[in-house]
Amino acid sequence: MSFRAAGLAQQEKSWYMLLFQFEGVAEQWLSDNDWANFRSWAGHPDTDGVIADLERTGSLGPALKWYRANVPPEVLIGPPMEFPPVEAATMGVWGTADFALTEAQMTGSAPHVSGPWRYEKVEGVAHWMQLEAPEVVNGLLLDFLPR
Repeated sequence: MSFRAAGLAQQEKSWYMLLFQFEGVAEQWLSDNDWANFRSWAGHPDTDGVIADLERTGSLGPALKWYRANVPPEVLIGPPMEFPPVEAATMGVWGTADFALTEAQMTGSAPHVSGPWRYEKVEGVAHWMQLEAPEVVNGLLLDFLPR
């Protein structure tokens, strides 16, 4: 698993994944004090819009269930889970300013792909690259996807 193999630097960046396991606690931490923790942590280019949507729809809890369903605590501290390799053509795209993922985590995915693998590094772009640099991301996708 490339996530675990990426070492302490990746684990430090992913502290929030453990916090998000605690229903109620995570929701309160993110939303308290006019969403102060969400604002300082997420780095989303449209933080106010995201918060407005979460409040309007009451979807913060459901959004966090993605983490609870896919990244249970035992994955973070227990023996690594084994998965079959990805057989489809796969492209990993990583931004050098990403607050949540290290480059080692992304490049370490290659051994877990038996199909064609391609890696792209995007300089100066953070975690929400599809919003921060849509032209770059769309160009990479158009070049990668079969036509």
